[in-house]
Amino acid sequence: MSKLSTKPYILRALYEWALDSGYTPHIVAWVNDKTCVPRQYVRDNEIVLNIGAVAAHNLNIDNEWVSFAARFNGVSHDIWIPVGHVISLFARETGEGMGFEVEPFTGDDDVPATEDGEAAEAAEAETAAEPKPAADSVQSGAKKGLKIIK
Repeated sequence: MSKLSTKPYILRALYEWALDSGYTPHIVAWVNDKTCVPRQYVRDNEIVLNIGAVAAHNLNIDNEWVSFAARFNGVSHDIWIPVGHVISLFARETGEGMGFEVEPFTGDDDVPATEDGEAAEAAEAETAAEPKPAADSVQSGAKKGLKIIK
């Protein structure tokens, strides 16, 4: 039996904590060719996303993917992020939350197909070759109260 990661369970718990506390949950994700996000909002191979109930439609945090639909400048996008690429989940209002190590994507497939059967957006060539961030670079930009989990 393969070992299950604790990360998706912790992400779901932090999400519930933020909502129960009246906060707006946000995630920071590392972006590469396995990540489907609007590329114009990616900075230094990272993206910050509001995953609150109003902003993220049909949010699903399963054991491999964080997925939802969101609007950016009025345009709807399907978002697919491997759980291992989530760097942190925090409350926008307080900065409290938790940081994580980036884990390489180990799934057999690329980003799952969207509802209309099309493969999700491919990454730009330069992001595919980027190395994963070091934990200290994540901590330097971390919000107050974040702790890196290894």
